[in-house]
Amino acid sequence: MEVFVQQLINGITLGSIYGLIAIGYTMVFGIIGMVNFAHGDVFMVSSFIALIALLILTTWLGMASVALALLIVLIVAMVFTSLVNWVIERVAYRPLRGSFRLAPLISAIGMSIFLSNFVQVTQGPRNKSVPPLLQDVIVIMEGNGYDVTISYRQLIIWSITAVLLAAFWYLVSKTSLGRAQRACEQDQKMAALVGVDVDRTISITFVIGAALAAVAGTMYLMYYGVVNFSDGFVPGIKAFTAAVLGGIGSLPGAVIGGILIGLIETMWSAYFSIDYKDVAAFSILAITLIFLPQGLLGRPEVEKV
Repeated sequence: MEVFVQQLINGITLGSIYGLIAIGYTMVFGIIGMVNFAHGDVFMVSSFIALIALLILTTWLGMASVALALLIVLIVAMVFTSLVNWVIERVAYRPLRGSFRLAPLISAIGMSIFLSNFVQVTQGPRNKSVPPLLQDVIVIMEGNGYDVTISYRQLIIWSITAVLLAAFWYLVSKTSLGRAQRACEQDQKMAALVGVDVDRTISITFVIGAALAAVAGTMYLMYYGVVNFSDGFVPGIKAFTAAVLGGIGSLPGAVIGGILIGLIETMWSAYFSIDYKDVAAFSILAITLIFLPQGLLGRPEVEKV
């Protein structure tokens, strides 16, 4: 029982990180119908930005407050990662928006390779680590030789994910920007005719997705304490899987899908072979899409005639 509860806590934590990345996928796909396969590497870049900012604050400037340092690191990572994704959208995606459907996909894969290789060249191929942060834990269940604990890092990740999900759900549902995004999702030409600045709306969506990826990257660095240039591919693919599983286009679905993927991974690792945890996650996705093609919370696609 103790092992199950502990893995449940770990799975929700991992799934929250996947969910934050998945929101970026689902927002971009919902508006322009394109899978931004560079989004996972944007997440990786944000982790390195957070790493550099944290080392500057703690090592060079000698900042003693871990909480203040993490807050500044989070803001810095969000700003710079948003700028990176804004440039990517302007350079790699906007010129190809009216081209054939495979062109933006090929451009996204190329941008993913570029970001990965750029970080490898500038930061090196080895793992980069930071000193352990917020190691204190709360014991919630005592067992025979095994205590179930929850760390402050996990509580922070849960809280930030919940707050951001609520904030961006409100933004999409209740604000003028959200109405513009929904209009672009339905018909970009008609949205432009009624006064919506389509290019601006898409750029802002990319910026928002990057900001969420930066939060996920900072939480990933804080939780695991290590980052590598190759850490964008696998989390990115799993986050995309989470977005599809939850119903691509649905913000709550992206987070729910991320938590499900995280739970499948951790539970499989605890009770079966860890070597096949990725196979288990993708198998569940395949089974779900066979019986529920639109995902858990997605809307069935209506063909326009």
